[in-house]
Amino acid sequence: MDFFFSVLRFFKDGGTFMYPIGVVLLIGLVVAIERWIYLSYAKQSNRRAFNQILPLLKKRDYSAIVKMGQSSGAPVSRMVAAGVIRMNESPRRDDIELAMEEGVLEAMPRLEKRTGYLATLANIATLLGLLGTIIGLIAAFTAVANADPTEKASLLSSSISVAMNTTAFGLISAIPLLLAHALLQTKTTEIIDSLEMAGVKCLNVLAGGGSAKTRMGDSGAKVDH
Repeated sequence: MDFFFSVLRFFKDGGTFMYPIGVVLLIGLVVAIERWIYLSYAKQSNRRAFNQILPLLKKRDYSAIVKMGQSSGAPVSRMVAAGVIRMNESPRRDDIELAMEEGVLEAMPRLEKRTGYLATLANIATLLGLLGTIIGLIAAFTAVANADPTEKASLLSSSISVAMNTTAFGLISAIPLLLAHALLQTKTTEIIDSLEMAGVKCLNVLAGGGSAKTRMGDSGAKVDH
């Protein structure tokens, strides 16, 4: 309870700038949690989809792969399905590879979405803290100018202490947001690298699998990206 009251007093003594910093911190935490959940789900869904696609590739069941790409939300399934469809049009390895790389490029914006906001929010929190401190110091010196000489020292020291609370809270908010930004960027890079690695493995199987025209039937429609 003492810690809770200390935090509450710290927040109250910081003045009005503590509230916008708190809002920035809250928005950043919501973005970080949402991105972490989305990326974790994307990583797991890609792993499951790849484990299903690889046996289908080895059996040359291209029709099932295209259907999976049309119905699944996993980027890897859409990527491989795009490669299968391109192989139906052109058996050249370079053409198939370009189609699969296009699938990776289309998945990247969804994986990187909103992550960059965290660095911006961290900078905003820091700047708001500094601004609150400057405005607090201006108000403190203005008050001290009209105060009794015997009270000036104590009044100035207490006013500066209160003004510095906004800088401290700004840094307290910015540090975890920057840490979350770095962790999410690392997680996103790992997913993109895994997509590229899965693409190479599937491409090697596809390149040795011959034409897909006789195996796709009516499922040769293009996958919606």
